[in-house]
Amino acid sequence: MAKKRPPTKPARKAQHKPKPSVSAAASPSFPIVGIGASAGGLEAFTKLLKKLPADTGMAVVLIQHLDPKHESILTALLSRSTRMPVHEVANRMPVEPNHVYVIPRNANMQISDTTLHLTSRPDTGEKHMPVDCFFQSLAEAKKSNAIGIILSGTGSDGTAGLRAIKSEGGITFAQDLNSAKFDGMPRSAIAAGMVDYILTPEEIARDLSHLSRHPYVTSDGGGSVAEDEFNKIFSLLRAQTGSDFSSYKRGTIGRRVRRRMVLQKVDKLPDYIKLLHASPVEVKALYEDLLINVTEFFRDPKSFETLKTAVFPKLLQNRESGTPIRVWVPGCSTGEEVYSIAMLLIDFLAGGKPPIRYRYSAPTLARSLLPGPASDSIRRAWWPKCRRRCSSAISTRAITATASSSGFAICVSSRVRT
Repeated sequence: MAKKRPPTKPARKAQHKPKPSVSAAASPSFPIVGIGASAGGLEAFTKLLKKLPADTGMAVVLIQHLDPKHESILTALLSRSTRMPVHEVANRMPVEPNHVYVIPRNANMQISDTTLHLTSRPDTGEKHMPVDCFFQSLAEAKKSNAIGIILSGTGSDGTAGLRAIKSEGGITFAQDLNSAKFDGMPRSAIAAGMVDYILTPEEIARDLSHLSRHPYVTSDGGGSVAEDEFNKIFSLLRAQTGSDFSSYKRGTIGRRVRRRMVLQKVDKLPDYIKLLHASPVEVKALYEDLLINVTEFFRDPKSFETLKTAVFPKLLQNRESGTPIRVWVPGCSTGEEVYSIAMLLIDFLAGGKPPIRYRYSAPTLARSLLPGPASDSIRRAWWPKCRRRCSSAISTRAITATASSSGFAICVSSRVRT
């Protein structure tokens, strides 16, 4: 006679804890941690959650690449790894500290103040970049209260988002490549120079716990900096780099200094100034942080459309034969703007008889911010692939005729560079 099977235990369900209410939401100054991942991300995020204390005062938002046609069980799986409540995001859900929020399938997500907003995943055939979408809104909404993390995954989603977070004074992490099952996403972010810490998931959890207690990420960027302290910092920067930052906005300088203090785990400003005196490497790091660029190809499409329709035609009026067009782009950052103008002008002049020559002058302080050999990266016109963004307002012929991709990079063709 066959033995009876013992009753089967029901599968553990997701923790359907009460959703946070607007009245329960804490002060908007609490930090929000955005975490992006795709293939291999569940394992990495689980390791991070298991080591992250449940009382850091931070909110954690996971943007995982999900199959748009299949129901996600991510919320149920992650609930087993933390004492924090885990929620699948619903539209207009408010965010609370010490809670975890998971993007649903087939959606893009953004944040405004402390409220999450969902939109349907666009069916345009373009590559889906949900991590960039969320990180960019997080940077705008939270400034120095934003923390961005890239875990295991393929592709380059998240790199542009980390750039936005870092440019607004936030802190950025990427998973150590040796610990990532798929290293495409963290490798892209690291190659772009947008990562402050490269750590294993367990180490990221440790550092998040430390950051959660620092005033830089729990307020609006830390305390004020006295004018005499500014002058000491300006003097050190000028002596080593030759650049004078004394006309910069004090708020901007103060936030960047406080950000470097967080990264160096220095709590008091006089101690950080001592570190600057002792470490040329840290002076260079602060200098590069102050120069962090917010730029991309064909940024501000209306301006480029005006160039094409109003400015370029006037350049050709009453022009003597053989006189070249000269373009000067001061403060060109890492070069995308000047090469965008070059591509647009080439497209505008195409087919003209006789051909018109053109020359560009584009001074910049930011060459060291580019990956690869710093001295000639702009001249070689090489950028991480994620930084190419082409507006529909610009003729696609200007792009397809002059730009080509190679690996993790975009390299403008020699036709533009010469």
